[in-house]
Amino acid sequence: MRLGTVILAGALFICAVVTVIAPQIWGILNAHSQVPPALNNFSGLAERSYAYDSSGKQISSYQLENSQILSIDKIPLDVVSAILALEDNEFERHKGVNLRAFTRAILSNTQGGAKQGASTISMQVVKNEFLAGFERDGRYKVLQARYAVMLEKLVPKRTILERYLNTIYLGNNTYGLQAAAERYFGKDVSELTLLNGAFIAGLIQAPSTYDPILHPDSSRARYIEVLDRLVSTGLLSQEQRTAIGVKPEIPEVLGKVESRSVERTYFTEEVKDYLLNRTDVLGATYQQRYNTLFRGGIKIYTTLDSKAQLAAEQAVKNELPINKAGITAAVVSLEVESGAIRAMVGGPGFKAGVSEVNLALRRRQTGSSAKFFILAAALQAGVIPDDQIDGTLPCTLPNPNNIEEPFLITNGVSQPTAPLRVMTWLSINCAYAKLSQIVGLERTVETMYRMASSEWLSKEKYTIQPYASLSTGANEMSAMDMASGIQTIANSGVHIQPYMIERIEDSSGAIIYQYEAPKSEQTLPQDVALNATDVLRGVIERGTARRTALKDKRPAAGKTGTQDNNTNAWFVGFTRQYATAVWVGDPKGYTKMTKSNVPEFSAVIGTRTGVQGAMFPAMIWKSYMDVVHDGLEVLEFAQPPLPTREPLRLYLPGVECAAKVISGTIPPSIVSETTAKSKGNASTTTTLVPAVETTTPNTVVVSVLTPFTTISPTDSNPYSPVPTTDLGLYFYDCLKPLPNSVQTTIGN
Repeated sequence: MRLGTVILAGALFICAVVTVIAPQIWGILNAHSQVPPALNNFSGLAERSYAYDSSGKQISSYQLENSQILSIDKIPLDVVSAILALEDNEFERHKGVNLRAFTRAILSNTQGGAKQGASTISMQVVKNEFLAGFERDGRYKVLQARYAVMLEKLVPKRTILERYLNTIYLGNNTYGLQAAAERYFGKDVSELTLLNGAFIAGLIQAPSTYDPILHPDSSRARYIEVLDRLVSTGLLSQEQRTAIGVKPEIPEVLGKVESRSVERTYFTEEVKDYLLNRTDVLGATYQQRYNTLFRGGIKIYTTLDSKAQLAAEQAVKNELPINKAGITAAVVSLEVESGAIRAMVGGPGFKAGVSEVNLALRRRQTGSSAKFFILAAALQAGVIPDDQIDGTLPCTLPNPNNIEEPFLITNGVSQPTAPLRVMTWLSINCAYAKLSQIVGLERTVETMYRMASSEWLSKEKYTIQPYASLSTGANEMSAMDMASGIQTIANSGVHIQPYMIERIEDSSGAIIYQYEAPKSEQTLPQDVALNATDVLRGVIERGTARRTALKDKRPAAGKTGTQDNNTNAWFVGFTRQYATAVWVGDPKGYTKMTKSNVPEFSAVIGTRTGVQGAMFPAMIWKSYMDVVHDGLEVLEFAQPPLPTREPLRLYLPGVECAAKVISGTIPPSIVSETTAKSKGNASTTTTLVPAVETTTPNTVVVSVLTPFTTISPTDSNPYSPVPTTDLGLYFYDCLKPLPNSVQTTIGN
């Protein structure tokens, strides 16, 4: 036994000597290949970036590693003590290496015993910070010890410990105590108790093995070991340990701090996509932008109003019944004067791999809601709201995209010749299909681009086609496009492109991006916007959306839209403060929203054929707008200027031919035009004067007028005049013969 004791003591002495001199020998032998790093300069930590709403409330975060830097002063002393008791109980006394533990580990590892680490906190920091990529051979441990001693000579222990507590991996993609406090306990690190700290400390040894969610039994067994260790160190009394029992509580679900949302939403995902792919404010290359967003600790202050967002989401939930067909809604709401996006509902809720498509940006056919673009283009071309146009069904119109197949409209409401404002209130398809060609399809498309221009809509990004069916929704537009377009009218003709980000700060608080409002430009003349507003008010006051007027008699205007077969339904409307677009439909396809397909909608559909824009879209719009305007001043729209001329008759050359009655009386069965009383004011009720009835046959002589020509497709001048003529003329179908009782002469 004496001999064995001597041999063991000698072995320990040799190991101790080796421990002391090995780093120096190793450094001399490998000076040419192992150059010590600058140990006093820690690399930058990967830090979570945050997104905030317009009030400064956190709405999301962007991260790869859940790492959050914090000062050691914010960590409770009990928590620090628990971690030191387990990981390095001599941290305050050693100089980088715990010699006894290190020697014991060397002996165990070289003699085939159980593997021991014996790494001090300083050694663990060195390993993570300066030895990444070094080969893990027999020399690695000696090199790690040498650098730990060097580090403690250059850096205060408190700084080393802080670095450790900010970077240690604790499972479930969490790095550092702040991330772990949120992940496991839903707390800020400052709220952690000694027992919370003890549980986290137990994870350090093997975070995956002791994961409380995946491996609760092994996690609890490890926690018990830690609690017993705290008793032995005096941090926990035996009475306290006994009270905890043999089955201590451990986290059963991953927690979160309510004020620190990390949830992905349609809006925050769009912010991410914009910063990574559509702007260089975070860097010239994609990799630079990626690193800055996910590791740079930046703060992104967005335009989102969380109260408005909640109101929009709640409006959809309250007004649109849950249904098996998968019918859902999208909402975009803009602040009129600034263009700031205040709310964005992109579908039923963002879920990675399940519902990621942002329906607020996805284009769908618009139905009649696109008519407000045509109205604006017509008014800018010189039309006044009381100019008259025929909307009688059926109507057959030219089809520039396919001359051999004319555009035929047989469905909808039929309305004989009446003022344009009436045709808008009732959403008369034949009237607006004619108007789009009277104004010029290409010129209307140009107006749409000007009114709805945005980050998401331009000629380079999406082509709006000059379809003959433009007025009935053949083009696909998104809720963002529609809200952006109607904002121009709501803002007295000044279009402000929608935007999402107010400013971005780096991790030190320096501003690296600040939104600057563009110079205001009058996209539409003010009188055009005011007249359009005046007309669109009638849609809510007496037209298709009359059942969804806002509370407190708040002035509002808008346009409904329903696509063929009730596959898409829209309402796009505004006040002086907010411009909001709502779409309802099936994101997976063009499903007919009828009672047979969606029985959950039966009560609202009633006797009608299916869902229309005046139903769920207008109901959602009203529900949201009532809430978001609560407490805001009731603002009146400015009155449009009085017209400078008397109303005229709008007509489409080649389709409608005009004639002046020379003698005789046109019977009611033939007459198509009447004169209307109008003062050019929305408050005046327009009354149509019926045709003079006659019961005796007569011969009518008319003078056929030389027709106006349609606007050239190449004419993009928004002020070029449209075909008009005086009221009281006789109009007939150019392609059909006149009745036998009508004789013609050539007029001018």
